[in-house]
Amino acid sequence: MMLRTTDPFRDLDRLAQQLLGTTSRPVVMPMDAWREGDQFVIEFDLPGVSPETIDLDVERNVLTVRAERVARNGDWEALAAERPRGAFSRQLVLGDNLDLDRIEASYDAGVLRLVVPVAERAKPRKITVDGGRDAVGSSTTREAIEA
Repeated sequence: MMLRTTDPFRDLDRLAQQLLGTTSRPVVMPMDAWREGDQFVIEFDLPGVSPETIDLDVERNVLTVRAERVARNGDWEALAAERPRGAFSRQLVLGDNLDLDRIEASYDAGVLRLVVPVAERAKPRKITVDGGRDAVGSSTTREAIEA
């Protein structure tokens, strides 16, 4: 007969590490996104990350953000290590109505800010409809339809 003991807390810790990551292998890169007029703004929290380690790639309509918080090297002993270190990565699928060729990126106070303009073809515009001549021979007036 085989006796197996299980520790529900160890199993819960293992599940949490898979979903949330660990300090040596972080999973999360918190983000906010919103629209301001004709542009979308996306902000990522990356405190303690050097701007040189941030890498942004766009392929088709997928934006990939990569960053790395490097562990300290030297002659020291850690007393607490709760801040995640290592490589972070996140992908966003952006809509076809955004102009991915004109993305602007800035990094200040640990926040990566991306501004993505709406493509010209996706902006509202007016279309003029020309009226033909009616049966009496007079021309009709032009009407604008907002698209």
